[in-house]
Amino acid sequence: MKSKSSNVNDTNHLNKEENKNQPKREISSPSTLDSRFNQTLRNVQGLLKGRSIPGKVLLTRRADPIDDLSTPERSPTFGRSFSESDTGTSDHVQNPMEVEDPSTGKSNNGNVNKLKSSTSNIENTSKEAHKSPIGTRATDSARLITFNIIPFFTRSCREITRVSLEWCTTVHAPYCMEASFDRREGVLRRKRLEYFDCVAQFYDIPDTERSDDEINMLRQIAVDCPRTVPDVTFFQQVQVQKSLERILYTWAIRHPASGYVQGINDLVTPFLVVFLSEYLEGSVDDWSIANITPEKISDIEADCYWCLSKLLDGMQDHYTFAQPGIQRLVFKLKELVRRIDEPVSKHIEEQGLEFLQFAFRWFNCLLIREIPFHLVTRLWDTYLAEGDALPDFLVYIFASFLLTWSDKLQKLDFQEMVMFLQHLPTNAWTHQELEMVLSRAYMWHSMFNNCPSHLAS
Repeated sequence: MKSKSSNVNDTNHLNKEENKNQPKREISSPSTLDSRFNQTLRNVQGLLKGRSIPGKVLLTRRADPIDDLSTPERSPTFGRSFSESDTGTSDHVQNPMEVEDPSTGKSNNGNVNKLKSSTSNIENTSKEAHKSPIGTRATDSARLITFNIIPFFTRSCREITRVSLEWCTTVHAPYCMEASFDRREGVLRRKRLEYFDCVAQFYDIPDTERSDDEINMLRQIAVDCPRTVPDVTFFQQVQVQKSLERILYTWAIRHPASGYVQGINDLVTPFLVVFLSEYLEGSVDDWSIANITPEKISDIEADCYWCLSKLLDGMQDHYTFAQPGIQRLVFKLKELVRRIDEPVSKHIEEQGLEFLQFAFRWFNCLLIREIPFHLVTRLWDTYLAEGDALPDFLVYIFASFLLTWSDKLQKLDFQEMVMFLQHLPTNAWTHQELEMVLSRAYMWHSMFNNCPSHLAS
């Protein structure tokens, strides 16, 4: 009897152990699951209601970012702001494709189709950017998205140039890129005040408080300012030259490793023209700086200073002692021309012409003196879009520029080549010729940049 009872107890004990090891199964009806899901969804919606992700990416799909860019609200202190503050809720949006007129408070359906097209355009661009193949440049996707942020119906050469300058240089070094939109005005105001303090500290002082080197540098800047873009009468105005002088001297004092180098004066002019175009209409030759208030001139001057600083931060060794950065790029240019067009390279070498004799000025002034000034802003769109990769891409642009006259160069001797390259026939150039130069440069960059031995003998 004991053995039987013990066997039964052992069996019951084993069954209990197996039941303990098995996971418990919760039997829930479909209605219970639906109610829990709906409750969770309501909780999340209540938590996130009216909130937006920083950077103008809203939780609900709406066209407000496009509206902000296409019809920016002008700030009383800064006329180049792009959008309003990010703060606020999105509860007032009933129809995401309706544009509200801030002056009347009424919705305006006239731009609905345009906004739809622009929104789909940006979404498609973003998808294409994410699908870009391995090996493309890091800046390609960013440039494509940045360009498509501008609605197609507002794209003009000046608008694209202005947005390119302000997005790529962020108007004042990398500060505003890090700052969100709601802090941009504060950062902008702070950087302008910083520039004004530097001018008061370094420029607006008597010569008795300057060293001999600083006096000589200021005199050299004063000599070079009237020589800046001599073909454009606007830059011959005294007030414009004074602004250039303050920008260049302040930059040189704050960058003692290089100081002022002839040619830097040309690099300020594209920024100055683009920022002034907000207030002056028509051709640059017809502009008068007297039509702008001193306060606006000071703000534009500060913006140009920070843009110049950002541009030169990536090519500081171009202007230090002996300018090693330029010499290195000239050597790369010579090697690239040999790989692309060996007959031209061999002819230049046989005639005894060194690339440094004509290409040094190209790298020093970034081609500003080689092409008509009305094409400079288009060229600088490409410069600024390249970002930190600009110095390497300059080699391809200048190779394309030189080989525009490949056939003619092979027929010239040394003296004729020197004269020809110093006075290139670009006076009649239009955007079409410049676009061809940039297109070839981009194509060659794709072919040769990551293949140093390609076509090399």
